Amino acid sequence: MRLAYLSLPTTLDRHSRVLRAHRAVQQALRSAGRGSHGGGSTGPGTEDRPDILTAVRAEVVRRVAGPGRPPLPLPPWVWGLRMWPAAEGLDEIARTLAPLTPAARAAHVLCRLDGLDEPGAVRVLEHAGIRDAAAAVRAALAVPTGPADTSAPTGEAGPYAALPHPTALDAAAVNTRPSDLLRRRNRVRAAWAAIGVLVLAAVLGRAAAGGGPDPTASGPYAGSPAARTALDPARLVRVPAQAWSDTGRVDFTAWPARGSRTGDSALLTRALGTWAAPPEGTAVTVSPATPAEPPVHPPHLLYAGDADGPAGAPGGASAVVLLDGDRIVRYVERDGRRRSLDISRVDDAGVTTAAALTLGRTGDTARQLLAPWIATAAERDLGAPAEPVRTLPIDRDGTVLARVPRTDGPCGSRPVLEVASSARIVEKHSFLLADLGGLLPVHLTYTPLAEGAAAVPARQPREATGPAALERWAQEACTLQGVDARAVRSVNLWDFAAADLPENSGRAVWSCSRATHWSGQGDVEVRLRPAGGSSVPVARARATAACGRFGQHVLAGTVWSAPSGRPYLLAAGSREVAEIDATGPVRAHASGRSLTAPAPAPAPAPAPAPAARPALTARLHSGAVITGLDGDRGGRD
Repeated sequence: MRLAYLSLPTTLDRHSRVLRAHRAVQQALRSAGRGSHGGGSTGPGTEDRPDILTAVRAEVVRRVAGPGRPPLPLPPWVWGLRMWPAAEGLDEIARTLAPLTPAARAAHVLCRLDGLDEPGAVRVLEHAGIRDAAAAVRAALAVPTGPADTSAPTGEAGPYAALPHPTALDAAAVNTRPSDLLRRRNRVRAAWAAIGVLVLAAVLGRAAAGGGPDPTASGPYAGSPAARTALDPARLVRVPAQAWSDTGRVDFTAWPARGSRTGDSALLTRALGTWAAPPEGTAVTVSPATPAEPPVHPPHLLYAGDADGPAGAPGGASAVVLLDGDRIVRYVERDGRRRSLDISRVDDAGVTTAAALTLGRTGDTARQLLAPWIATAAERDLGAPAEPVRTLPIDRDGTVLARVPRTDGPCGSRPVLEVASSARIVEKHSFLLADLGGLLPVHLTYTPLAEGAAAVPARQPREATGPAALERWAQEACTLQGVDARAVRSVNLWDFAAADLPENSGRAVWSCSRATHWSGQGDVEVRLRPAGGSSVPVARARATAACGRFGQHVLAGTVWSAPSGRPYLLAAGSREVAEIDATGPVRAHASGRSLTAPAPAPAPAPAPAPAARPALTARLHSGAVITGLDGDRGGRD
């Protein structure tokens, strides 16, 4: 089960992966059993026959990661329940392995969790039909699993180091919760035929009165009672207003239905109909790796009312916001004709990442809907940390009007929201949210520099509301312009090293900003900030674990010109780096976390070809070797 679950793509939600993993294992057991009867016998042709456990593992890999594999196994039917693994850390590992190929993910589980050595893992993959099994195993072994780097953003041990035994990650043990008790109770009150006739008649009547299209009257939804039930506005899930203060799950599922038009059946019908079958001319935006299909169960209503401008202003737009599992959907209409639909992932949202969403924008202002646990809201300029915040009034629907940063022209003012949670959730907790143009604002955090052997490193990213965090974010605020607002949930700024510059030019800080996607992957950028100067980009990497919980060891370098004009190779690593080596056009060695060496002068323009870049490697105190982030590449061993 663990092998199947962690080999499946993370684009599937946890419930789907649990069910598909069960189906894959069931099929593998049957198939391997048929091919391994008499597996204990000996005789001609049996020396290459795998033992039964290897056969089952190979069959699981073939079904979820093998070449020419059939489509992902259909999940078993489960009614009324949502499932997810009970083992803590399993989904963190799944997100870490997301950039790997399916075969490499399977090899990682076989080696790191199932305890196979490299030849044993290669044998399983070869029996599964993987063409280059050895390469898949090498890629799997490159993912770090050892003790934590104490200078990393979290400073915590990896998921394996904290486990007494690999069986602690048991994917067959699952947590369950009811999908919706009210819907299940209502479902048994009448037969499917009666419900279908009543819903269809009601929707057609509203459509005739200008309520909007009926997506179940024709096309792929015709004659489907389940579709009619899921798209019936009368069956939308509505949470009581105070549910958020009496639950252990503080996320979008705790939001009540708010807004002045939650009882407007015509508006809700148009929103659901547009989601099921967008009319021609509808602007549809879907965040990366997010399914756009209509719901199979009635979604959760979060908001129905004004989308922009002051509440109740004439001529404004109307918005409907719905939650369907791990997806947020926003429907906006103007004049009843111009419509837009935005769909975004919200996997594992929490107190900070489910704290707000954007209802609409007009000019330089945006109307934000805040979570019910937000007690106060204010606006501050991220580029001017010394300026006082401007308190924002929260109306009775939980919305505020805030300025939005300009995305055209040079980077200037960078307004962000500073909100505080209710003391009923957590005391004295405030945090920053940046509107970067997407449906959901981005949570900003900061991990300060930890210098010296006796320094106590930060255990995790901190809220970026303290003086030091605000000062650093003011220096790096313009880097937010390159963040993909559709896909990113949070951005952490981590100062991982500091070193003296040559020729007595002061001290420079090395930082890594990680934009973590809702899918778990992340984009990172390493920058160097000399004393008194502006930061400059050094290296970038996409879809990587670097600078995160499972990518805690970082090495980067760049060629820097001193005030005299002489070039130097500068390199620095995170806390666990013991020594650094440079090869190529610059050959140098340094003990410790930083390296400085003279570099050759750049070729006169026009150069016939780009100059070769020095290659950097570092040895950690553990003996492991990592390579430097270089352009859009980066590696570790």
